[in-house]
Amino acid sequence: MVGASPDTLRTWYRQLETDAGRLPGVTSEEKGRIKELEREVRELRRANQILLATSSFLLGSSTRNFLGSGFHG
Repeated sequence: MVGASPDTLRTWYRQLETDAGRLPGVTSEEKGRIKELEREVRELRRANQILLATSSFLLGSSTRNFLGSGFHG
């Protein structure tokens, strides 16, 4: 035994079969890419919030009213 539970071994086996194309599902490579894209989305959202806050601060209340209208998404 490798010190892993039967459920863990089963999960590893299913992932290997999925990666080999013998079972349907998301491959390890696809999971990695999804994780990378989710991280990028979080970073872009954070940058967008900073830019919106900065523009509101620099341009004054008229910008805050415009940006607060929901136009920016």
